[in-house]
Amino acid sequence: MTDRGQSALRLSEDRIDIGPSSMSWNGSELVIDVDEMTTPHPGKLQGQIRLKPSGVTNIEVPLKDDGSHIWRPFAPTARIGVNLNRKGWVWSGHGYFDANFGTAALEDDFSYWTWSRMPVKGGAAAFYDAERRDGSSLAVALKFDENGDVQEMPAPPKQRVSRTLWAVRRETRSDEGSNPRQVKAMLDAPFYSRSVVETTIHGEKSTGVHEALDLNRFASPLIKPMLAVRVPRRKNWTFRD
Repeated sequence: MTDRGQSALRLSEDRIDIGPSSMSWNGSELVIDVDEMTTPHPGKLQGQIRLKPSGVTNIEVPLKDDGSHIWRPFAPTARIGVNLNRKGWVWSGHGYFDANFGTAALEDDFSYWTWSRMPVKGGAAAFYDAERRDGSSLAVALKFDENGDVQEMPAPPKQRVSRTLWAVRRETRSDEGSNPRQVKAMLDAPFYSRSVVETTIHGEKSTGVHEALDLNRFASPLIKPMLAVRVPRRKNWTFRD
């Protein structure tokens, strides 16, 4: 939304404030209060998102052996309620919550990755595939039940998905002979795609969130300056309470 300086950060055990927006944990729900300016078409985006996990995991997944990049699937299955001041942006349904952490720039350690989280019977499946700069690769396939318990699962083979409008390469895990396809575009950028994809996992049809990230493109000196246009920056912020 907006890049801000250290003065805009306030952090406690169960709450984080970044400027006028915040996330807080009340013991059973993650409550996200949004108060931001949109870009490149300026306007106020305000409202609240509430996410109630069916279970919270206790695992971290290292994306590199040295632990410099971590994927943390906090709540692979959850119920979500969205109430924002935009037409059609008030709804409730199936959701999830995860995050990535790292101590190095992504483009320094990876050239490409795909990630997906697919609802399946009894929980959700997640796949993380990456090509590292050192020539090695990552292949993670996990099954989460509704209580947040996790186990490794056999990964279906990689299958191609059609390229995006920016011609970003995409692939996902899907049964041999199946035809995974995009059913809804969510975000289409020169180096990144997020979409809803229909796939087949061990004979079960599933529709979930998929992303593809081309870090060779992201590292391009022609691409990086575009982020300054898409993401506004504010140096100063003062909390009023």
